[in-house]
Amino acid sequence: MSAGALLRRLLGVIPLLIGISLILFAVIHLAPGGPLDVYADNPSVTPEALARIARAYGLDRPLTVQYALWLKAMLIGDWGYSIRTGRPVLTEITERIGPTLELAAVAASVALLMAMALGVVAAARDGRRIDRVIELVTLGGLSIPVFWLGLVLQYLFSVKLGWLPSAGLETIGGSSFGDRLAHLVMPAAVLAFATGAAWTRYLRAGMIDALRQDYVRTAYAKGLSRPAVLLRHGLRNAIVPAISIIALDLASLISGAVITEAVFAWPGIGSLFVESLDGRDYPVLMGVLLAGSAAVILANLLADLVQGLLDPRLRDG
Repeated sequence: MSAGALLRRLLGVIPLLIGISLILFAVIHLAPGGPLDVYADNPSVTPEALARIARAYGLDRPLTVQYALWLKAMLIGDWGYSIRTGRPVLTEITERIGPTLELAAVAASVALLMAMALGVVAAARDGRRIDRVIELVTLGGLSIPVFWLGLVLQYLFSVKLGWLPSAGLETIGGSSFGDRLAHLVMPAAVLAFATGAAWTRYLRAGMIDALRQDYVRTAYAKGLSRPAVLLRHGLRNAIVPAISIIALDLASLISGAVITEAVFAWPGIGSLFVESLDGRDYPVLMGVLLAGSAAVILANLLADLVQGLLDPRLRDG
């Protein structure tokens, strides 16, 4: 991708994010209920107090005015304050993004290693027994619900065997690298299994297609070994079209690990989203959703850049 094309793509992100924010704002604010509903059954909160809270957060204004004020504040870096905790939205998000990035990075690394290993073996043994076994494994990864797999692992490794902690980021008062790693194993394995299964199928299909091309037969005719052909011509050509899928899934790992974080009480951005959704915390919900949308868009842009580096024919696109 040329510098001009990259600049055009970056400038195009701005109106896209504004459009996404408009849709998200309308959907969240038009949904039944609201942040003041949590005080409705509290007899100590008077109607006058509710009115003051509504004025403080601008909830008594028309929806169009609320959106205009929110967008103006966002453009100058003011993400507002949480209705639930009273803390700045940026502080809430930055405190939670670290654990989510840690979980997503480990899960993505494991998933990529799994996909490359199983994808290469399955393509090399296309139609044979090992290929069918790998197909069953990947089918399981795609079809088994994440929450069910998480609960099974918790029961097996925490309750029955006692090998791993069942939830949380670290043990209170006993944190160490080993303790942190033990807490990370099961949620990362759950995320990596589902993601790695999808990536394995993409790589397997791409490699099988690449291995049927004429240049592969030419490579064999020149005397290249089978591992060299698989890695240099099969995997290299198969991974280029899979980059877009992998990049988008990386963004999904960050913004969509809601269920996994809820099952393992992982204090990340997914847990923050669930807590904010339960409390109708509009400012935090908008911040989390908009940050997730931006991550998906930037991941897509990054995928195009990486594809250009791997395939020179795409650099001028």
